[in-house]
Amino acid sequence: MIPAIKVKKVHKNYGASHALAGVDLEINTGDFFALLGPNGAGKTTLINILAGLALASSGSSYVMGHNVVTSYREARRMIGVVPQELVFDPFFTVRETLSLQSGYYGLKNNNSWIDEIIHNLGLADKENANMRTLSGGMKRRVLVAQALVHKPPVIILDEPTAGVDVELRQALWRFIKQLNHDGHTIVLTTHYLDEAEALCSRVAMLKQGKIVALDSTTNLINASTGCSVRLRLTSDILPPELQPLLKTYDAGNYILEINDYAQIESVLATLRVMQVQVLEMELLQPDLKEVFAKIMGSVDNLELL
Repeated sequence: MIPAIKVKKVHKNYGASHALAGVDLEINTGDFFALLGPNGAGKTTLINILAGLALASSGSSYVMGHNVVTSYREARRMIGVVPQELVFDPFFTVRETLSLQSGYYGLKNNNSWIDEIIHNLGLADKENANMRTLSGGMKRRVLVAQALVHKPPVIILDEPTAGVDVELRQALWRFIKQLNHDGHTIVLTTHYLDEAEALCSRVAMLKQGKIVALDSTTNLINASTGCSVRLRLTSDILPPELQPLLKTYDAGNYILEINDYAQIESVLATLRVMQVQVLEMELLQPDLKEVFAKIMGSVDNLELL
């Protein structure tokens, strides 16, 4: 099967700055894929190269088997991108905006699909409103709609829920999950790592223009060593023997970092000796946020090629 996205040894330089430093990446057709990294890691640069908005300094990129440079028309028909920035034409209504977007791709009689998009993204009561009158959240909904109007097999969402309300977030993910179920490949960048963990089956992490982790979400989390235990105690002071394990303290809850489950008994034995009772206890499993923090911390001295 042809991969939805294939990137081979892609570099992107801006003068002396390396935005991308030899990225190799393959995303399977039908994946719900997370592209994660801190600000400046190169996520948006990579997306711009795939969308034809930037040229790589070297290397090659493909969307559904089409080279984004030599077969750019075919590649761009295969992809829909929701950008971070709120970019819109202030002279048209929502429906006019989507109809014009259809025209860019030569699509006729696309009204039924536009109706479906408008309905699923909660834009029905705004379809005849001028774009400049919409709130920021509504404008972002229209950006999502524009990316979907030509039914691209590959959909890239670059921080789609940044600064939007809970209602839009829930409606968007219901619709996007259905599109993924129908066979569309979804690529998501987000700083909300709980979203990535809940939605995405595979994850790539970028730092300083290089991929530093690539695996299934489950494997990345399971490979993380250690876990945490939350304790609520009768004492306001944690015994000195347990101080080295203290991760955080918040509103009467001690979060201790332990290496394995067997260490819990050692913690409880120390508390018994000190005659400190446990009022509440909860074992906290590692999540994608912790994995991300550990991986980003472990590659602080990564050397660029």
